[in-house]
Amino acid sequence: MSNDDAFYAAAERRIEHLTVAIGVIASVAVAIHWGAKSGAGLAVGAALSWINFRWMKQGVNALAKLSTAQAGEEKARVPASVYFKFIGRYALLIVAAYVILRGFSLPAASVLAGFFVVVAAVIVELIGQLFRGGPLPRVQS
Repeated sequence: MSNDDAFYAAAERRIEHLTVAIGVIASVAVAIHWGAKSGAGLAVGAALSWINFRWMKQGVNALAKLSTAQAGEEKARVPASVYFKFIGRYALLIVAAYVILRGFSLPAASVLAGFFVVVAAVIVELIGQLFRGGPLPRVQS
């Protein structure tokens, strides 16, 4: 693994951990301020956001490995699991949001806010990168 690959892998791990941490902290804060149902809605949305990020990361990693492994072939073969993870994550979010909002009557705003926890984690990681002063990625020409 090159230095750039290790750098990006560490950033992805930190984003995953930050997603969980921000989701837990935000869920507790929302539960204290607006009630248990709102906190539970945010927690469920954050969990779905985390699953979505993981599946997207796994799908992109699989496609990257396939593209390098099958570079010389005329027609690349993509496993069905890669398609499932790319399409399945949208289906999961839609079905889960419908069931949560209908079956458990959680507030829609808190569930939707939970979906954006991964965005907050990416922003925190980005700010951390700015202040950390880590190695700059090399641009290949």
